[in-house]
Amino acid sequence: MSGSVLRDMRGVHFTALPPLSLYVHLPWCVRKCPYCDFNSHELARNAQGALGELPFGEYVAALVRDVEALLPSVWGRRLRSVFIGGGTPSLFPPKAIDALLAAVRARLPLEPDAEITLEANPGTAEAARFQGYREAGVNRLSIGVQSFNAASLQALGRIHDSDEARRAIDMALRAVGNVNIDLMYGLPGQTLDKARADIEEGVRFGTPHLSAYQLTIEPNTAFHSRPPDLPGHDAAADMQAMIEETLGGAGFEHYEISAFARPGRRCRHNVNYWEFGDYLGIGAGAHGKLSFADRVTRHERAKQPREYLARDGAFREQVVPATDLPFEFMLNALRLVAGFPEDLFAARCGLSLTEVSRALAAAEEKNWIARIGGRIRPTRQGRLFLDDLVGLFLPAQK
Repeated sequence: MSGSVLRDMRGVHFTALPPLSLYVHLPWCVRKCPYCDFNSHELARNAQGALGELPFGEYVAALVRDVEALLPSVWGRRLRSVFIGGGTPSLFPPKAIDALLAAVRARLPLEPDAEITLEANPGTAEAARFQGYREAGVNRLSIGVQSFNAASLQALGRIHDSDEARRAIDMALRAVGNVNIDLMYGLPGQTLDKARADIEEGVRFGTPHLSAYQLTIEPNTAFHSRPPDLPGHDAAADMQAMIEETLGGAGFEHYEISAFARPGRRCRHNVNYWEFGDYLGIGAGAHGKLSFADRVTRHERAKQPREYLARDGAFREQVVPATDLPFEFMLNALRLVAGFPEDLFAARCGLSLTEVSRALAAAEEKNWIARIGGRIRPTRQGRLFLDDLVGLFLPAQK
């Protein structure tokens, strides 16, 4: 049985538009990590090794132009969340973040309880800075710890040590309370016991959210050019099972492949991605997705900061072919452990679920999905073979 999505899919039609979020990309970092394939750029240093100055005012002005250029596409819509990512957003002073968020609020209405997240690196953490972000309107901080083990941090090229990580988490909890810790597993030289020690220490802080990602080697990274010695597939699978068991026992809900939250504390911004909601993307290299009554579009910005700043709000936009929408939807929604209600497919793709009936049947036959109570969810087996599962929804090739 072929699982491919039909090529002759009809045009899309929306009776209501999805929730809308805003992603802001701040592209600079102190040092590029060898595993990182994000659009991030090391700060220049002078002859004495001191970090160069960032064009905070110029960049915020460019971000505001981005918002203004997109306003005609989102008139009357509210933002449910804002996510400021990077790079290392915590390189930006609270004054710059305050100016950005004030400009956004003046142009786009935010829902009263909108979630506003800022990513922070422990190596750039300061108590006064975190408090300043809170006063600017940031109500969630995501701390990129990755590991509490000194050898692992060194292997990952991180600029902070374990003590700085602990202090950063404490400061973030005091400043905003709503804190996520990012951890990684499957690290060079890591054993199951070392991975367990990282997770158990993360739990002890009492944060409402924890993300645990397996280290993967991505193209165009230093690790891809010089691959480190990583734990094997079975060892990494044991680490994943341990993480799920440990965090479940600590009261965390495993709601997405790599995301764990205490009750009611899911990351609303990321859930909007996974449920194939809409989002504006502003900043160097940012991407966005917008739905209209009869189409879905994607927009993107120039990646290099200098080119981005010179383009004065310009962006590239294209309509997503209707035949691509099922794959893009499933690529996101099947990351959710509980899956999605069947009617969400039509609500987010503007297409009937019958368009993917063959692919769904193929996935069920392989025991990769289960259809229960009007929901479609990935099975444990499906989550382990997620790439293959999602591949069933690729458009048929000529």
